[in-house]
Amino acid sequence: MNNNLKTVIDIQNVTVRFNMATEKIYTLKEYAIKLLKRELMFQEFFALKNITFRVKAGESWGLIGTNGAGKSTLLKLICGIFKPYKGTIHTYGSIAPLIELGAGFDSEMTARENIFLNGAVLGYTEKFMHEKFDEIVDFAELHDFLDMPIKNFSSGMAARLGFSIATIATPEILIVDEILSVGDYAFQQKCYKRMEEMLRGGTTLLFVSHSLEDVQKMCRSALWIDHGTVVASGSSEEVCLKYIEAQHCMF
Repeated sequence: MNNNLKTVIDIQNVTVRFNMATEKIYTLKEYAIKLLKRELMFQEFFALKNITFRVKAGESWGLIGTNGAGKSTLLKLICGIFKPYKGTIHTYGSIAPLIELGAGFDSEMTARENIFLNGAVLGYTEKFMHEKFDEIVDFAELHDFLDMPIKNFSSGMAARLGFSIATIATPEILIVDEILSVGDYAFQQKCYKRMEEMLRGGTTLLFVSHSLEDVQKMCRSALWIDHGTVVASGSSEEVCLKYIEAQHCMF
């Protein structure tokens, strides 16, 4: 890693805590009554524990670990969706997040309408979206479905549209969380090609995938998280090998 590069993500000793209800509450009324009576019981859950992680401009990092390890929580923290319970986080530069299927879309609106809505969420102007509209639709390959409500889209179609909008401009930081796993193989390869082009242009990439092959293909570095803590950090080849060895030892 080049130590002279600018730091774009700086996470220092961060802990993320959630309060989990210890009993099932089925209605909002029941919740409100228990809240007023101070009868709600919570159990603390630490999704991330004392995480320190620094990313420099132009680096590509793969985040690996089992389901529930804390990978998505870390990405949402970086995007500003979650706030740390302890520690500090600073990001520098524009972020294009693809961390949740359908995020930024209105399910009742058509794909055509959602292109402008999602563009606005990402900070693009209406003029810019009009200029890039055909390019977005061409990349997503959804010409015949523009006037269909998003709620009728398959997960793969929604992923196509979301990726196409998020990458129509070159962000300083691109965050991709498993969203491409729902697409077909040909479109995945198309997305990987675009991400590779963006990396060559200086974009910083954070990439979550259960495919270690894809992590090693797309990322020079990797971070292995387990139960909210960092197990290993370094080159993607070395970290993925440690992860594979650990999984084999469990069986």
